[in-house]
Amino acid sequence: MPEGAAVTAHPAATVVLLRDTEHGCEVLLVRRNSQLAFHGGAWVFPGGRIDPQDYRGDDGVVAAARRAAVREAHEEAGVTINEDRLVLLSRWVTPEPLPKRFDTWFFVAPAGADNVQVDGGEIHAHRWLTPAQALAEQRAGNIELPPPTFVTLTQLAVYETVGGALSALEHADCETFLPRLHVIASGACTVYDGDVAYDSGDLEQPGPRHRLWIVDSGWCYERTAALSDNGA
Repeated sequence: MPEGAAVTAHPAATVVLLRDTEHGCEVLLVRRNSQLAFHGGAWVFPGGRIDPQDYRGDDGVVAAARRAAVREAHEEAGVTINEDRLVLLSRWVTPEPLPKRFDTWFFVAPAGADNVQVDGGEIHAHRWLTPAQALAEQRAGNIELPPPTFVTLTQLAVYETVGGALSALEHADCETFLPRLHVIASGACTVYDGDVAYDSGDLEQPGPRHRLWIVDSGWCYERTAALSDNGA
């Protein structure tokens, strides 16, 4: 690989499983084995790489990602998902400077009646939490969330029911996140497409905001309302 060239991002898929409870709409989070090199010990949604067998005929990567999401949910959490119920939410691509990169398709789906049974290998535990509860646990330092998981939970926190979430997301565009990372005195800031600093790198420049502050005082997903309204 030429010096300075970006590492290829491996295609992957993940699924955000939702269920209705008396506490509100809950999501399934699973804890990765702490010995794993990539986000070891973090709480994430079930998922993994797209395997060759996930591709069939002339199907594209999104169709393969759907099959991978279903397969990984069964392998990691022991749950069966109807592929037809998957709603495409977003696409997250690991920043280019990093040595291990993934190009991950995020889906949302209603949870079935299966009891979660983690595989005990890559996954060591699971929890059902509302997005607000999960974010509160992260703020308290009780759980570690990777940035894509944090942002996705923040986006889902506005929905009170599974039906409401799926209905809204079915009509939304799939958004691509290719973060650009900036190290700052108090931590870091990842900037996403639509932010005024995405191309300039000037975090102080006036204009629309679409960024995640990863700072000592607490993480904060900042997005200009106009961007959210436009689905940008």
